[in-house]
Amino acid sequence: MKVLKLKRVVATVLILLAAYLLQCTIFSKLELAGIKPNLMIIVTSSFGFMRGSREGMLVGFFSGLLIDIQFGNMIGFYALIYLLIGFINGFFEQMYYDEDIKLPLFLIILSEFIYGLVIYLLMFMLQSDFDFLFYLNSIIVPELIYTIVVTIIVYPLILLVNNKLEAEEKRSASKFV
Repeated sequence: MKVLKLKRVVATVLILLAAYLLQCTIFSKLELAGIKPNLMIIVTSSFGFMRGSREGMLVGFFSGLLIDIQFGNMIGFYALIYLLIGFINGFFEQMYYDEDIKLPLFLIILSEFIYGLVIYLLMFMLQSDFDFLFYLNSIIVPELIYTIVVTIIVYPLILLVNNKLEAEEKRSASKFV
């Protein structure tokens, strides 16, 4: 049983690091009009609705912490935002089915939109930058669209890894029954 938990932790860490490295290296070169997709939102949301609030919060915290270390001016700001996104997505674990991609797409879109709003409110509006429509049209919506396109490619890979781990856990659990 401990070996399976270790496999899940290793797989989660590898997915998280791969998403972080892709976001910081390859996707920073694939910017369109200064906009790049948010792979960390995809990973955090996916783990939230696939595995529940606890795992969504853990993945979200470490996703945000990586972003805080790389880009933030204070440690913990993005960690808290991503933690909350993972926690909220975890509420949809009971409604989630592997075969249906509509709910994951909707939740990732909603997470990205909420992320953009929170960043605007806490980073720009508090600095007296009240041009919300400009921020919405030039940053939130383009990043949302770019993230959706990348989600269609990345989400099936995360789903595949999760399904393989769950199948192995079920096989192992059936041996003990």
